[in-house]
Amino acid sequence: MTNFDYDLFVIGAGSGGLAASKRAASYGAKVAIAEGDLVGGTCVIRGCVPKKLMVYASQFSNLYQNAVGYGWEKAEPNFDWNKLVEAVQKEVMRLNQIHINNLEKAGVELINGMATFVDPHTLEVGDRKITADKILIAVGGKPTKPDIEGIEHSITSNEMFHLSEFPKRFAVWGGGYIGVEFASIMNGLGAQVTEIIRRDYILHGFDQDIVQNIQDGMTKHGIQFKTQTTLEKIEKTDDGLKLIFAGEKHEPITVDTLLCATGRKPNLSRLNLENAGVEVLLGAIAVSPDSCTNQSHIYAVGDCTDRINLTPVAIAEGRAFADTVFGHIPRHINHTGIPTAVFSQPEASTVGLTEEEARDKVGDNLTIYRAKFRPMFYSLTDAEEKVMIKLIVDKTTDRILGVHIVGKDAAEIVQGLAIAVNMGATKKDFDATIGIHPSTAEEFVTLR
Repeated sequence: MTNFDYDLFVIGAGSGGLAASKRAASYGAKVAIAEGDLVGGTCVIRGCVPKKLMVYASQFSNLYQNAVGYGWEKAEPNFDWNKLVEAVQKEVMRLNQIHINNLEKAGVELINGMATFVDPHTLEVGDRKITADKILIAVGGKPTKPDIEGIEHSITSNEMFHLSEFPKRFAVWGGGYIGVEFASIMNGLGAQVTEIIRRDYILHGFDQDIVQNIQDGMTKHGIQFKTQTTLEKIEKTDDGLKLIFAGEKHEPITVDTLLCATGRKPNLSRLNLENAGVEVLLGAIAVSPDSCTNQSHIYAVGDCTDRINLTPVAIAEGRAFADTVFGHIPRHINHTGIPTAVFSQPEASTVGLTEEEARDKVGDNLTIYRAKFRPMFYSLTDAEEKVMIKLIVDKTTDRILGVHIVGKDAAEIVQGLAIAVNMGATKKDFDATIGIHPSTAEEFVTLR
């Protein structure tokens, strides 16, 4: 029988890798995890956590204005970008240390450095060669940039948290989560923001009511959209970055900073997967439902598999892997019915099917419940904020197929409703539930 250095070796100390390594160690496995960056992965270092902190920061400008309607004296706030950047990075480093401490408490050895495959059971980290019985790849993803002239003058989400100066003129290229959220953040902090998208609307794949209501809300907040276009060239000038658009629909504009948010891909380039014989399809590690690759002892979770690229999904996949392989409790993650949120302004959240997906599934045998109203928070203010809520119901079974909301506290509301949707709740179940009054959430159980 072969003697290995570790029962499990994890490549990447992000959300999935951390969850898997600690869970495996709790079953008595000898575990090591390798990371060439800060511990915590994209989410903690340059993703969900620092971004959400910036979302909070960007909301204060409106809170100052809204306070006047509640009797507070008008304030003239002064925003300090460098103070925010410093505070965010301090929190990132605090979380990095917490994750390191938690690994130590769990009995997981942290190895600093990028691990690469030498053969199916051997990895190299620096000048050290390591063998493992089981290997988990959890290296996440990385942003990509289109190949156009001048693209080197743009930044990605990786650099957004380290800008030395606040860009008064800010452009975002891309209409996905990252582009929409950073457009809203920078607008809230006081920048003049332009968002460039190929289609008419942002957030391709979301329910159309969500898409339209977010984009309308962002436009009312002052964000300008350049639709049905893409960038052809970027020129660096004395006045800033000159953005030249494809076609003749839009005139060039000049900005201080351009965020390229046109996509991400699995971060596989340095792994030497060919040495382990691991199959890659369409740029991602190919896995079975239980996260196993074509090599029976090598697994992969999270964004590097390009299934559903969300932090809680990576965590769930990592724990399911550890339960299956080391806890002998076979299970895998159901990738349907996963709730998600877009921390734009206005915020949005959803679980279940879009209306288009529901019609593809059951035809026109649907009932759509929809309401749009001014939330109570804004009733004493001049703000023209609205909430849109929507339920998609299968007429035959009365089952709720989709829940969608745009507006204040959307994510907090949908998190609870996701439990009901995934348990098979019906419209009658919603109708039989007493609402919390006065609240936005109660509208979901009073729709008629």
